Parts: sequence; structure tokens; C-alpha cells
Amino acid sequence: MHTKTLTETRRPLLQDGNRQAFLLLRSVYTVAPILFGLDKFVRVLKPHWEAYLAPWMNGMIGMDAHTFMYIVGAVEIVAGVLVALLPRIGGYVVALWLVGIIVSLVSVGGYLDIALRDFGLLVGALALSSLASARPHTRRARS
Repeated sequence: MHTKTLTETRRPLLQDGNRQAFLLLRSVYTVAPILFGLDKFVRVLKPHWEAYLAPWMNGMIGMDAHTFMYIVGAVEIVAGVLVALLPRIGGYVVALWLVGIIVSLVSVGGYLDIALRDFGLLVGALALSSLASARPHTRRARS
């Protein structure tokens, strides 16, 4: 019996909505966390990232908020690279990270608009993981 190869069954990108969605989400969830992570060090986009850290979280971390933001930046960079390399897992990592950010933003108060935006980003990260799981090269070969 003849089995089709991946190139025989793959439709052109503009005709494959699932592939388009996957590539768009993978690109955004690779680039955005890396850029936000880098900005924790250079502070071009937001000079005072510490404002988003809930006071009760600040008390738990055991270091000053400024130093903690360097750790946050490193984690965000790693999450972006993980999405690029392993989007199924990386999407879940980004979603979990966004849960933490949302909890902090809601706790601080005054940032509910950003928390709502981040909830939308969380849903997109979950969609990325779902699309990545459905891709042929990310699933184990079936016999």
C-alpha cells in the first residue's frame, strides 16, 4: 500500500488556515516574550516594570523588585525560545506565565485593562499549543 508523504498532502500555505494560524501564533509568542524579556534589562518600553508587581508578591520573593524583574526577563526570553523550538510545550509555559501576570495585575489594581488583554493572550497561547499538538510532525508516528 502506498502512503502519502508530508509534501504530497500539504496544501499551499494560503489555503491551509490551520497552518497559517499556527505560524502566526508561533511567531508572535516567540517574538513578544523575547522582546518583553529583553526590555526588563534595557527598559525602553516600560521604565518601571516593578509597578506591575503586586505588593504581596514582592514580599514573597525575598529580593528587591528591580532585581526580580531581571529574573522575569530571563524567564520570558527562555519562554519565547521554547515556543520557537517546542511550540506545544512553549504555549503552555507562556499560558501559565500569563496566569501569574494576571494574578499580579488584578492584585495591584488599576491594571484590569492589561489583565484582560493578557487573558486574551493566554487563550492565544493555549490555541497555539492545541494547533501544535495537531501538527503531523509533533505527534508520534502511528503504526
